[in-house]
Amino acid sequence: MPRPKKKQITFKKESTLALMQEIYNECVEQRNTAIRIQNKMLSFMHGPDDLQLLGPVIKEQQKVIDSAIEKKIQLAKIQTNLLQKQLAGETSSLTLSDDDREALNTMIGQADKKNDKPYKI
Repeated sequence: MPRPKKKQITFKKESTLALMQEIYNECVEQRNTAIRIQNKMLSFMHGPDDLQLLGPVIKEQQKVIDSAIEKKIQLAKIQTNLLQKQLAGETSSLTLSDDDREALNTMIGQADKKNDKPYKI
């Protein structure tokens, strides 16, 4: 059975902006929660023995913070690409490149694991 051809997906401006805003808000919330947890763990540290116990937790929270920042950077790149296309005259509908679509799917996929919502672009 032959593989189906890839389809070009188009978005309306409003739905695309709403999706990107939702992703951005989730990134901000994840980052703020991770920073709050990290600061609480740092306040519990009083000596070198505490660092051995709390170090892995702090390290994991730093990974969450870094991942949220990376998502924001990817989101900004996608917004820049869309804005450039819009300024070039493509105002009726927006199209995403394969890289942009893959980045959005990755960000949404990570949200799916937490919310069990079936998003797919």
